[in-house]
Amino acid sequence: MSESAARLSVFKTYKLFVGGKFPRSESGRVYEVTDAKGEWLANAPLSSRKDARDAVVAARKAFAGWSGATAYNRGQVLYRVAEMLEGRREQFAAEVAAAEGLSKAKAAAQVDAAIDRWVWYAGWTDKIGQITGAANPVAGPFFNVSATEPTGVVAVLAPQESALLGLVSVLAPVIATGNAAVVVASERAPLPALSLGEVLATSDVPGGVVNVLSGRTAEIAPTLAAHQDVNALDLAGADAELAKELEVAAADNLKRVLRPQRVDWARTPGTDRLTAFLETKTVWHPTGSLGAGGSSY
Repeated sequence: MSESAARLSVFKTYKLFVGGKFPRSESGRVYEVTDAKGEWLANAPLSSRKDARDAVVAARKAFAGWSGATAYNRGQVLYRVAEMLEGRREQFAAEVAAAEGLSKAKAAAQVDAAIDRWVWYAGWTDKIGQITGAANPVAGPFFNVSATEPTGVVAVLAPQESALLGLVSVLAPVIATGNAAVVVASERAPLPALSLGEVLATSDVPGGVVNVLSGRTAEIAPTLAAHQDVNALDLAGADAELAKELEVAAADNLKRVLRPQRVDWARTPGTDRLTAFLETKTVWHPTGSLGAGGSSY
């Protein structure tokens, strides 16, 4: 090969991220992903209902170990995600720029904000229990304590318009509190989400804790909404019509549902998404008889 010969580019093969592995879609289908100008970028897997069910199985299998880990350990893992994303900053900036039609500077700012968002939620893992739990004042010789625990498997429809920062903003709080997630990436711009799967795979996140699907949101989401082993839904990426359909399906097994809402993903979040997928457990315990002075022991 002569030195003057043009080198052919090596096109990236994007795959799903399910159970800590990178399968192609069970259906074998793909769809074309284009940039903001309509030019071809890559082929992304077109997930099937079977892929969605497989992702739920993987998430359920991983849930016990992840929810049973210490909050401090989960914070370390989320911080590791930020570290690994920082190391691939240029790649993600290029993908975000192409996906959203942003300048290089604005895309880099989006990636930086996504990295900072992982760090922010990493810091909350061992603190959220302090603001959601309580020792409740009750009449009688009892201890009455409320504590939160994760809901379980959460299906997350990633925002359609914010391919990375919006995705991280809805995913990080779900796993920070000990849940396992099945994520449906932005239909129009799935490539940053699929690349994020590669980061998660090398960031100490146990396989199955996060599962990333790409494809038609309206095709995948109903399967997740009706699935009996999915405990909650975040409908951030659903339009009004689809959201209504999914809420009806979710009612069959009383899933928690976080409805779509207008969000400025660039703003520092509050704790709303951290608490959205937590359950409260209250325990009563007798303290014993009252003493002569009226105190319990």
